[in-house]
Amino acid sequence: MQLTRRSALGFFGATAIAITTRAASARPFPPDLSQLSPKQRADYEAMHARMMAAFPYERLTVPGGDALAEWEKLSRSGRGWPVIVGGDDDLERIVDQFTMADPSVSGVVVPGLDARSPKDILAAAARLRFPADLQKWSGAYRPQDLRAPEGAWPAAVDVQPGPTLISDVISGKVHERVHIVLLPTASGWEAPAYLRWGGWNACPPPEYHVAALRRWHEASGAVLVGVNGDTMNLRATTRPRDRAAARALAREQYGYCPDIVDQGVSTISALAAELMASDWWHLWWD
Repeated sequence: MQLTRRSALGFFGATAIAITTRAASARPFPPDLSQLSPKQRADYEAMHARMMAAFPYERLTVPGGDALAEWEKLSRSGRGWPVIVGGDDDLERIVDQFTMADPSVSGVVVPGLDARSPKDILAAAARLRFPADLQKWSGAYRPQDLRAPEGAWPAAVDVQPGPTLISDVISGKVHERVHIVLLPTASGWEAPAYLRWGGWNACPPPEYHVAALRRWHEASGAVLVGVNGDTMNLRATTRPRDRAAARALAREQYGYCPDIVDQGVSTISALAAELMASDWWHLWWD
């Protein structure tokens, strides 16, 4: 397991700093501070303030029910690419991942964490051709590991008619507050580079997300609408023309994001049917 997310607990001692790490979605964020001493809590709160201050992008907060309409307005504004990141905890996860390798936040240099600039990530993405080059990443599922059956074409399809990030994943209740970040790019497929998003568990590093989103934008008009700690919401302008094309796209998505089949719809045909029934693509990594 590749651990590349800080749990945001930095307990500052007289001569050392201890930082714990977590895998994606391993426990609630922010952490429970009730057991900390006053000094530990003050140290954590100071680090948290530095973390939020180090996130350089403009943020807007809107009622959850208004988030998609606000996103659509912002996408036409010419102010950059808007990304819905969800509620308060979701925003903190995004900021946490973006700043985890920044020693000005944590006070230490953690080897192996991704501190590349968006420019460097985009340069790496430009050298990739998705999906063929996905296997260049050491953490990618190998073809022999992708064992989901094709399955029968479902008689009915139940799809999510919009972004999932505006709602609580358990209750389905729309968040009272939803945050949207504005990134300094006109291309939504570049967003993972600006957020340093990915590189944990089976979730590819940022440049692979950029390469995938670029391909799907060119092929299907798909754009990134939202991303939180472990989920992407995309909206396509063109659906697959027939079942064969839908299955081919479903296999592409399965290789990139195995959890949506292995822990989700169970078969390639079930995912393909969703792609033919809806403009919304929901990708998530456990």
